[in-house]
Formats: sequence, structure tokens, C-alpha cells
Amino acid sequence: MRPQISPRTVVEAFLPPAGGTLLADVYDTANLAGLADQPVRLAIRRLIASGDVEQTGRGRAGTLSLTSTGRRRLQRDRESLALARAQDAGDAPWDGHWRLMAVTTPERERAVRDTLRRGLHEFGAVAISTGLYVSPHDLVTELPGDARPYLSTATTSDLDVRGTTSPTAIAETLWPSEPTIAAYAALDEALRRDAADPEVPVVVRMLLLADALEVAIRDDPLLPLELRGAPWAPSRTRERWADRWETLSKESPTPVYRGWWPPAAQA
Repeated sequence: MRPQISPRTVVEAFLPPAGGTLLADVYDTANLAGLADQPVRLAIRRLIASGDVEQTGRGRAGTLSLTSTGRRRLQRDRESLALARAQDAGDAPWDGHWRLMAVTTPERERAVRDTLRRGLHEFGAVAISTGLYVSPHDLVTELPGDARPYLSTATTSDLDVRGTTSPTAIAETLWPSEPTIAAYAALDEALRRDAADPEVPVVVRMLLLADALEVAIRDDPLLPLELRGAPWAPSRTRERWADRWETLSKESPTPVYRGWWPPAAQA
């Protein structure tokens, strides 16, 4: 039985960095993938409500385009993929420094504090004490520009987390590898299913593979490979995924994810 594709994945697959996309194409592809119109309409409404997209016209005759908010969010997703690809290729080595970020806000600005903490968590930072976060990556530039007055930062190569000083041991303590490996095991299974069912339309195969990669990478902290055991199974899975994706792209060009691969850190 073919797994169901997320309606949101289908919608986002058609959203270009600039300009709009025809809703007729979105609905037709979703139908081809086994999705009815109603869940796709619901996904579009949610994206509109979150401020990520805007719709012009009605029904299948309408068009969808990204807002500035949606464009920034999708760009962050692509930057995460670009970082993973660079790390796998050995092009983004760790410099050996931990980044410490302390969040300090007045109690009356609790909403600001919560937003900052949520943002740091989404970018993979971990709290090692109340309001004190650590990451091997420099995340300050990823946060909103108005966050700077609430942050105190430092870098160190000499980090001690409750008696643990080995960088790889710190990484395993704060970012356990098992959940990440398990997530990529599901991506391995998606690749196996794809190879076993080549008669599925290419556009549907690509949507299924993109959906599986998104699920796997969503909660991956993307630690530098120097902090993970070698060989690192998720790297091998991502390489297999990239090979399959490029093969399918050449086999039958489709309108989905146009300009999306290979990923680039800058739009």
C-alpha cells in the first residue's frame, strides 16, 4: 500500500520563489497522488491563515503565490538541506567551537522570551541551563533582527556539560543519535518502496520522496559530522536520496520543486 502524501507537501511543491502557480496544476497532481480536493483546500487555507501564501481567484482557476513570510520559511528549509548536503560532502567542517546563547527578557516581555526560546529550539539549540542554549552552529543570524537586545553570546572550545567534556559525548547527551537514525530509517524504507514500484508516475514518486525527506530532516539538528559516529547512517541515506532524485529529475522533468535542487544557501 502506497503511503499517503501530505496535502501541504503537494501545495508547497508547486510554489515558486517568485510569481504564482495555477491551482489547477496543484489539484490535478494531488488527485494523481490519490488525494481528494478537500484536504488540499484545507492545507491551502491553513497556509493562508499562517501568512505563508496568498490566493488570487477562486477554485481551480485561481493562483497561489508565496508571501514574504512564506518565502523566508521555505528559504530556511532549503538552507537546512544545503547545510546537510555540504556536511555530507565534507564542505562544512566544524571549527571546534560551541556557541552559547543566553536569553534574558523582562517578565513583562514573556512573549518575546517564549518566541526566542522556540526559535532556538527549532534551529536545533539545546538548553543546558535556564535560558542558556548551546549549539555547534552560529544561530544568531538565523533569529529575527530585533532579538539581539535579548541575547548574550559567547563561543568556547572548552565546554563542560554536567561533567561531560568530550565533544562527541556532549553531542550524544544533548542530541541523542537514536531518534535521528530512526527517522532516516523511514526514509530508507521510502527509497526501497520507490525502487520496488517504478510504474508510479514520476511526479508522484518525487512527491513521496520529498515528503519522506522532509519528515526525516525536520527534527535533525544537523550536527557537524565530527560530532557524530562514523560512518553516519543518515549521511549515506541522504546521498542515496540525492542520487534517486537526480535520476528521476532527468527521467521525466516535472513542474514540482522547480529550482529546488541542488539546494543553495542563498536564493
